Amino acid sequence: MPPGSIAHDCGWTGFLLVRRTMNPLVYFKRVLIAIPTLLGVGVVVFVLMRVVPGDPIAMMIAPGASPQDIQNMRAMYGLDKSIAQQFVIWLGEVLQGRFGTSITFRQDVLTLIGERLPATLELGGVAMLLAVLLGGAAGLWSAARDGGWVSNVIDTLVAVVQSIPDFLWGLMLILLFGVLLPWLPISGRIDPALSQAAGTGFLLIDSLLHGRMELVQSLLLYMLAPALSLALPVAAMLARVLKASMQEAMSSDYVMLARLKGMSPWHVLVVEALPNAVTPTLSLSAVQFAFILGGTVLIERLFSYPGIGSLAIDAVIGRDLPLIQAIVLTFALLFIAINIAVDLLVVFLNPRLRDSHNA
Repeated sequence: MPPGSIAHDCGWTGFLLVRRTMNPLVYFKRVLIAIPTLLGVGVVVFVLMRVVPGDPIAMMIAPGASPQDIQNMRAMYGLDKSIAQQFVIWLGEVLQGRFGTSITFRQDVLTLIGERLPATLELGGVAMLLAVLLGGAAGLWSAARDGGWVSNVIDTLVAVVQSIPDFLWGLMLILLFGVLLPWLPISGRIDPALSQAAGTGFLLIDSLLHGRMELVQSLLLYMLAPALSLALPVAAMLARVLKASMQEAMSSDYVMLARLKGMSPWHVLVVEALPNAVTPTLSLSAVQFAFILGGTVLIERLFSYPGIGSLAIDAVIGRDLPLIQAIVLTFALLFIAINIAVDLLVVFLNPRLRDSHNA
């Protein structure tokens, strides 16, 4: 924000004071709390997966196998022991960074997750970016035209978009852009005719680093429909929160003073009001990123996108206990990390919370 603006002291430049005043012990405690949280998630998932009906060994064993073959297979995966013994063994392996071998894919569980997780994070990141851009534009435009027919139309569209869940948006986008108007690819992650750039597994980042713009274009094109499906409900929610915050900011004293000084409407809106109204929206955006990652489970299946969400469904169908446990812990770790980041962001943006944390 320009130094001469009315909200200078409580706007953008106030962020620079955060690094000097934030107490690191507060956030170290948050990290410590994550340990029993992960342990609790592990216990719940471990027990539930072993009390639900069905035998994963019976689903993978060849027809005509003898009882001894079945028993040997159960012993190989440790399923011949009691639930308590299985948990102690599993926890000991997890603490050493070993999550076992997938029953369905016969591969190391961490290797499978490591191959699929980057695709999901890229999809979630693009979806979050779309949600912030669409929701921010809609909320800002509606606030700028508050009380007029434009604002009413935007509010109606926002309500309609928010009422439709992401998987229904996915089905509609498949029907629209995959069948009626075949403009977008609706299956896969990248054009199979293109050679992938080697690197971290984050194909979008690797392609940018190698200057492979044709790969970047293909990746974004294949991600557009699933990312838009995830983004639209979140964008509608962000638009409503941003508009409400803008309405509150526009009635504040410093905005009134800016108007009396003859500043242009867009200067008042963007420079004076927006910095003080954006905090709730940014905080909500970070929280919604966790829900976007959770929504990838269905969306990836709809679009045959090879991410960890699609892998989770395959694991559940095959009763792949080691893989299910590792995927749930991965999602739990991501959610905890996002929640800690949200706490940091809220304190970063709000000096009053920052002062209370340091008290």
